[in-house]
Amino acid sequence: MARPAGEVSLALLRSAAQLATPERAPTMRELAMHACVGLEAANATVKNLKRHGKLVPVRLRQVRNRTRPVAEYAPAPDPQDNQVNDDEPRHGHGWVDLGRCLAGWAR
Repeated sequence: MARPAGEVSLALLRSAAQLATPERAPTMRELAMHACVGLEAANATVKNLKRHGKLVPVRLRQVRNRTRPVAEYAPAPDPQDNQVNDDEPRHGHGWVDLGRCLAGWAR
């Protein structure tokens, strides 16, 4: 069983949902400022949220005082919203053969 999300995670996800628009999404620094969270805590938590698929980088943006572009983040879409059948991509391209092999092996 997974641990419940912490206060920092919930605050950053809430901020990402509030600040993200189709044209522009918040950077990690903007998320931290909006959620009133420290930069180090926000940096570590954004990395964890990205790794777990709850926050996705949507594009890169140039910001002042920085030569490299920074990532903009948005909440990941819910899988229930798509209403896509999970078995759909498994029809063909070797999945049928793999299913037969595993079925024969399991007997």
